[in-house]
Amino acid sequence: MKVGYVAILGRPNVGKSTLLNRLLGNKLVAVSPKPQTTRHKIRGILTTKDYQIVFLDTPGILEPRYTLHKVMLDSALSALNEADVPVLMVEPFGIDMDVVDKVGKANKPTVIVINKVDLVKDPEGLKNLIEEYKKFDFVKDVVPISALYSVGLAKLIEVIVSLLPEGEILYPEDMISDYPERFFVAEIIREKIFHLYRQEIPYATAVVVEDFIEREKGKYYIRAVIYVERESEKKILIGKGGQKLKQLGQRARKDIEAFINHPVYLELWVKVKKDWRRDPTFLQRFSYTS
Repeated sequence: MKVGYVAILGRPNVGKSTLLNRLLGNKLVAVSPKPQTTRHKIRGILTTKDYQIVFLDTPGILEPRYTLHKVMLDSALSALNEADVPVLMVEPFGIDMDVVDKVGKANKPTVIVINKVDLVKDPEGLKNLIEEYKKFDFVKDVVPISALYSVGLAKLIEVIVSLLPEGEILYPEDMISDYPERFFVAEIIREKIFHLYRQEIPYATAVVVEDFIEREKGKYYIRAVIYVERESEKKILIGKGGQKLKQLGQRARKDIEAFINHPVYLELWVKVKKDWRRDPTFLQRFSYTS
C-alpha cells in the first residue's frame, strides 16, 4: 500500500483547486476565474485498494502585500515541508524560476505539472519546456495535463504513486477530507462571492459559519457571517433592497444542499471588521493560519 502527503503548489490561478476537485471526483475546493481564491491548506483524500494520497491544496505562491498574504504564503510553504511528494503546477508559457527556486529549496522528489496544455499552440515548444524542467535535480518527472478537461490525470496519479512510501492508511477509506462540513459551507459561500461580485470585493471578504444545526426533521439551519473591511463594501454586498445578498444566498444554498445532501435554511449576515486582512488576531481567531 502506497501512502503519503502530496502538496499541490504554484502561482495563484494556475489551476490547483480545479486539479484537486477533478482527482477526487468531488467539488471539494472553491474555484473561480479570479486568482487567490484558495486561502487555506485544504486536505483532500484519495483512497483505492493500492494507495491513499492525502492531497494538500495550497494558497498560491505570491509576494505578500499584507498579513493575510503572508499567512497564505506560510501555509503553502508549510505544506511543502509536510509533503512526501511536492507537485509544482505551472503554466506552459516558460519557466517560472521564482516558484521553482522556492520549491527546489526543500530538495524533495518533485513532480512538475504543466497545466492548461489545451491552450498550447506550439507542441514543439511544450516538448522543449518539459525537457528544460527535467534538468533540475529535484524534479523526478514532468507531466503535461489539462485539469479543466481531465487530460493526463491518470498519468499524474501513476507518477505520484511511484514516488510515495509504503505504509498503513492514515484515514478511513470513505473519508475525502478531515475538515468539518461547516468549513466547506463557508468555502461555498465565498466561492459564490467571487463569482457574483467584481474587483476587490471578493478579496475583502471572510466567511464564518457561526451556526450549523442539524435537525432530525426539516431543514438544517445555517447562519453565516460575511466580514468586509468597509461600510461601502457592506452596501455593495447587500445590494439595493437586499437583492444582491438574496441572490448570493440562493446560489450558495443550492450548492450547500448538494454538498451535504440535505435541504438547508441559510441565513447570511454582513458585518464590518476594519482592515481584517492586516489583523493577526482576527486571522488566528477565524483559522487563517497554516
